[in-house]
Amino acid sequence: MAESAPKRLKTDAASSSSSSVLVGTHNGHFHADEALAVHMLRMLPAYRDSRLLRTRDPKLLEACHTVVDVGGEYDAQRNRYDHHQRGFETTFPGKQTKLSSAGLVYMHFGRALIAQRLAEEKFASAAPSSEEEIKVGEEESSSNSEDVDLLYNKIYESFIEAVDAHDNGISKYPRDALAAASIEPRFSSGGFTLGAMVGRLNPNWNDPKPADPEAAQAHEDSLFLTASRRIGEEFERTLDFMTKAWLPARSIVKTAFDARREHDAEGRILVLGGQSVPWKDHLYSLEEAEGKPSVLYVLYAEGTQPGAKWRIQCVPETADSFTSRRPLPEAWRGFRDAELDGVAGVDGCVFVHAAGFIGGNKTFEGALEMAVKALA
Repeated sequence: MAESAPKRLKTDAASSSSSSVLVGTHNGHFHADEALAVHMLRMLPAYRDSRLLRTRDPKLLEACHTVVDVGGEYDAQRNRYDHHQRGFETTFPGKQTKLSSAGLVYMHFGRALIAQRLAEEKFASAAPSSEEEIKVGEEESSSNSEDVDLLYNKIYESFIEAVDAHDNGISKYPRDALAAASIEPRFSSGGFTLGAMVGRLNPNWNDPKPADPEAAQAHEDSLFLTASRRIGEEFERTLDFMTKAWLPARSIVKTAFDARREHDAEGRILVLGGQSVPWKDHLYSLEEAEGKPSVLYVLYAEGTQPGAKWRIQCVPETADSFTSRRPLPEAWRGFRDAELDGVAGVDGCVFVHAAGFIGGNKTFEGALEMAVKALA
């Protein structure tokens, strides 16, 4: 049944004269996936000034250039990105999690978003004369760029997949296996997710509503745009971190990994030149390529200033694990300064954490000695 006039969204009506591109999604209760999908599209030049229509009316959706999370159709050729239809089982390459509208948009436009951000960084210092110099379309980013491909898969795994799973009701762990093992969560993480953040921006059932239906719809639309911006900011922070910090760290970790036997014949000590960089993902990837885990301790300076203290950090079993491959000796844990010097038999000690996963020394030589003694 066609929707009444008040439900025909006029979101971003002020920009209607600046663009003929109309993006459609559903009205009513909104979720993280379509909020993120809309934001990702609007990061691209072709959608930057797009208008937004929130409706469930099929006839109104037909007029949209792009439709996400509604319409019962997935057809990339026609820019239709819904995942609710019967028989939909599409996943990201190499993954098993069914895609949501966010995953669909990322799968088709993620490379363009990454290539665009890398191009923006490349041209930032050159002060490009126009936006045309940094525009990157989906076709342009489809080349075999190693960096783009690496980031494309990593960002899906570290950010987008959780949104897909949340929207499709997929648990991180198999429920039956957890029940069979009598494993129950120690606490609820419900308030600590992107989905919860977006969900809290929906109107409450008992919130006062404007008497005028159009005003009520406009209020709901404004909340959706706030949600889209909020989750979009988190995505862009992730994109910035991955392109500006995570990716450049790869070569630093690779250099340290290749030189790791300089300090231990078995290659169990990794020394990062300069200060710490995001090393875990890169280390695990390098070890996997070599066929076995080998590094137990990572050494790095606390800063780049002369005389900076050094840290010794234990490599965790997995990137998100709190269990170290080999914790620092139990006898050292919880001690500091001169007292720790006496316990460890190493000069210049600063601390060893009570959990044994990290410690510090005033010098590189002292941190290296701590690592060597911990290996023994």
